[in-house]
Amino acid sequence: MKLNFLPVFFIAIIYHLAFTENLSAQDWNFIKERDGIKIYTRTEESTALKSFKGEADLKTDMEKISKVIEKIESYELWNDDISEIKVLGYEKDKYIRYYLVYKVQWPFTSRDLCVEALITIDPLTGKRSVRATPLPGVVPEKPDKVRITNYLQEWTMEPSGNGMVHLTLEGSVDPGGSIPTWLINLVISDTPLKIMRQVREHVEVK
Repeated sequence: MKLNFLPVFFIAIIYHLAFTENLSAQDWNFIKERDGIKIYTRTEESTALKSFKGEADLKTDMEKISKVIEKIESYELWNDDISEIKVLGYEKDKYIRYYLVYKVQWPFTSRDLCVEALITIDPLTGKRSVRATPLPGVVPEKPDKVRITNYLQEWTMEPSGNGMVHLTLEGSVDPGGSIPTWLINLVISDTPLKIMRQVREHVEVK
């Protein structure tokens, strides 16, 4: 596991995430802007781990960007450290359920995660969100992996006119096990930057 998303492992997470269902509880702190992507972090009240947020305006359309974000099988788009992913259930414009495994280099143990991503659409504005949280009791825990149980990731896509879509990614994750909190927080701002760069590469009109 390379030390860039705790290894990129935490960069997607997926990585990718939170102890609270309310991602607007505290003010976001602006960290940096790269390639038109603004990055923010904040510390939640119930944990020392930081949440992240990325925002960008992309030259694309809602159909194209939603297809990319909701195509879970294309895990190579999200995280180099995902070694396995399996779709457990899917209903168009409603939900996606899936199981994934993160390969982690020694001395850490590989992680796995079972997720339900609920899709909501505002019929008036066209705003679309994909909110992913842990799905317990579906895939048994495995002795050779640490199960991630505290996770939240939410994509928001909103048409902003002139062929542009405003994209937001918010999330936080507790990977569990013995990975130090300070190390996770050190690289957490790289998470939305890496993922949103990948999305831009696949959806923007050149």
